[in-house]
Amino acid sequence: MALDFTFTEEQRMLEDSVLRWAYDWLEPQMEELYEKDEFPPDFFKETAKLGINGIVFEEKYGGTEMGYIEQTLVNETIARVSNALSMTFGASQTLAFDNFRRNSKNEAQKQELIPKSCSGEYIGCLGITEPNAGSDAMGMKTRAVKKGDKWIINGSKTFQTNAPVADFYVFYAITDPDAKKGHGMSAFWFEPKKVTKGYTCDKIKKWGMRTSPTGLVNFEDMEIPEDQIVGDLNMGVAVLTAGLCTERITLCGCTLGSQIRCLQDSLKYAKERVQFGRPIASFQLIAGKLADMYCDYKASKWMAYSAAAYCDSLDDKRGGKGTDLDRMSAAALLYCGEKGTKIGLDAVQIHGGYGYCTEYGVTRHFLDQKLWEIGAGTNEIRRIIISRELLRDEFSSGN
Repeated sequence: MALDFTFTEEQRMLEDSVLRWAYDWLEPQMEELYEKDEFPPDFFKETAKLGINGIVFEEKYGGTEMGYIEQTLVNETIARVSNALSMTFGASQTLAFDNFRRNSKNEAQKQELIPKSCSGEYIGCLGITEPNAGSDAMGMKTRAVKKGDKWIINGSKTFQTNAPVADFYVFYAITDPDAKKGHGMSAFWFEPKKVTKGYTCDKIKKWGMRTSPTGLVNFEDMEIPEDQIVGDLNMGVAVLTAGLCTERITLCGCTLGSQIRCLQDSLKYAKERVQFGRPIASFQLIAGKLADMYCDYKASKWMAYSAAAYCDSLDDKRGGKGTDLDRMSAAALLYCGEKGTKIGLDAVQIHGGYGYCTEYGVTRHFLDQKLWEIGAGTNEIRRIIISRELLRDEFSSGN
C-alpha cells in the first residue's frame, strides 16, 4: 500500500469481491439474524469459498500468505454489513488460529488443524478474560495441573467470542502458581465439541454484537492431552502478548467498516429526508456532522492501516512491552474505537426517530461500535500502554 493509502490492484480486487459477497449474501439476512441473535451456521464455509480464510497463513496450510493489511481490509469490508460477524471472523482467524500458527512448536498439529480453519470446517475461539480478570489478564485464576499424561483444567472464562460454536479453542491457564505474577502461565488448545466431560459453555445475551455468539465457559476437571500446549511451559505470557498487537490492528477493521457504512447511509438519508421544504443535508448542523464523520473515518483509517503496514514490514511481529508495535496497535484501536462510537451516535442522530428503529442498519452499527472501546483491552488500558511506550528513552517520533 502506498503512502497515500491507495490500495494495490490485488487489494482492490480482494475488497471488491468481499464487498459483493457481503451485500449479496449477508445483507439480506442481517435484520432477521440480528433481531433473533442468530449466527449463520454456514458463515465460515462461505468465507472459505471466497478464499479469505487464512489470509496470513502459509500456503502449506491452505492460506494465501498475504499480510495484516489484507486481513484488516477483509475485516473492514465484512463490517460494512456486519460489525458483529466481522469480529467473529477476526476472532477465529487472527485471535485463535493465527496465534496458534505463530506460537505452536508442534508442526503435525498445525498441519492437522490450521487447514480446517481455511476450509471453514473449524471455527476458532481465544480464551483470556475471566469473571474476575479482565484488564488484569495476569490475574487469571484458571489452573492447569499435570497428572500423568494429561492436563487437568479448572476455572472459567467469560466474554468468549465464538465459544458457543467453537471447534478449536486456545486458552491460558496458570501452571506454576508459585511463580511471579504473569510468569507461571501457559497456553493450551483443545477441541470443545470432542470433550465429553468437564466443559460447559453458556451463551451470553448482549445488547450489541448480536449474531456474534459469546459464551461463559467453565472447566471442571476437564482433561486434555499433555501435548496440547502452545509454546513452552510457563511461557504463556509471551504467547498472549505476541497476539495482542495483531489482534488490535486487524480488529480496527471492524470499527472502520461500521464507520464508513454509517457515513454512507447518513449521506443517503440526509439527501432524501425533506423537512421544512428541503433536504436535511442542506442544514448546516447536519452538514457539519457529515463532515466530521468523514474526517473521523479518514483519520481512523490512517491510524489502522499505518499500524498494519508497519506490522507487515517487521520480521518479528510479536510486539509486546518495549516495542513500537505495541504502542501503534494500542493507539490505532483506541482512536478507531472512540471515533467509531461518535460516528455511530451521529448517524443515529441524523436519522432521527428512524435511527432508533431496528430496520435501519445504523442502529445495529451503533450498538456494535461501543464494544471497541472495551474489547481487546479497554481504552483506559490502551492509554496506559501508549504513555508507557512514549516514555521509553528509545522512543522515536517516526512511528
